[in-house]
Amino acid sequence: MSDADRAEERDTVVDYRFSLANERTFLAYVRTALALNAGALAVVQLLPDVATAGWRRVAAVMLAVLGLVVVLAGYRRWSANERAMRRGEPLPDSWLTPILAVAVTVVSAVVAVLVITG
Repeated sequence: MSDADRAEERDTVVDYRFSLANERTFLAYVRTALALNAGALAVVQLLPDVATAGWRRVAAVMLAVLGLVVVLAGYRRWSANERAMRRGEPLPDSWLTPILAVAVTVVSAVVAVLVITG
């Protein structure tokens, strides 16, 4: 039996409901990333009276980088979950959720400080 045959035997058809739920979760990460990027633009463009331009740029870059990390990690998570489901393996643990919670907390604190001091 060839390696291709063994790989084909391991991969099974996944109930479409689970695959679509996995896709919806990925799309939620995409929406989160887009919201973070919109927030980055808003901090720079719509809050001229808040802090200095340099501090607004720092906050915007933090938001934009976080958006980039979220969308890339969300895709990686979607892919790993899809692969595990097709192989009948347990879903991998996610490090993305706690990291995202901490990162959004830090960025929110920075933005709050800028608004209060601005």
